[in-house]
Amino acid sequence: MNENIFLGGTCNDSTWRERLIKDLKVPYFNPVVDDWTEDAQKEEDEQRKNAKFVLFVITPLMKGCFSIAEVVDCSNKRPKTTLFCVLNKDNEKEFEKFETKSLDQVKKMVEKNGAKVFENLKQISDFLNGQEEGDRIKKLAGVKK
Repeated sequence: MNENIFLGGTCNDSTWRERLIKDLKVPYFNPVVDDWTEDAQKEEDEQRKNAKFVLFVITPLMKGCFSIAEVVDCSNKRPKTTLFCVLNKDNEKEFEKFETKSLDQVKKMVEKNGAKVFENLKQISDFLNGQEEGDRIKKLAGVKK
């Protein structure tokens, strides 16, 4: 396992990653690349598999549904290290009422599986930065992970 936080979820010109990254004090892996290749896919798969936490943020700019499948899968396979957030607005686009109802059910399912669900990017950065601080305190105290 590496110490990276895997930043999965909505792409399509969404800026949630950039907004979150500026507040992170922990290492992360951003899978978004300019040129999507087979090597990029392999690197993403490896990073997701070995990340300390996998984070999926869904916004109204989402075009496909694979990130939803990924977060549900991860919440079953590695619930203690899966994080999920739905941002209801992104670049002036908002989810429709029926979409919000559906995503609320996904949040409940993911949470019931044991994963953490957040309401905004600040909650995510506070949690991840707090985990890092907790690790430093344990290391100073001689506590093994």
